Amino acid sequence: MAHHQSEKKSIRKNEKRRIENKYYARTTRNALKVLRTTENKEEALKMYPKISSMIDKLAKRGQIHKNKAANLKSKLMIYINKLGQTVTQ
Repeated sequence: MAHHQSEKKSIRKNEKRRIENKYYARTTRNALKVLRTTENKEEALKMYPKISSMIDKLAKRGQIHKNKAANLKSKLMIYINKLGQTVTQ
């Protein structure tokens, strides 16, 4: 247990930040799930800028690596582009 006042404050700040970070990460993951289950290309294209911004903010805060953010956005665009195609064999 912390004995110094500054350490006690640091513990409080860290807990608050942990909860906020958890909220932002969970919100982004839920938005990704919604986009990945969308079948309509127009809806997906409308959602993409907002989700892309959320991913960038996670990377900026250091919650995910910048390369992971780029990979996520790339995979989402690939998925959105495939929505418009029809499969003929």
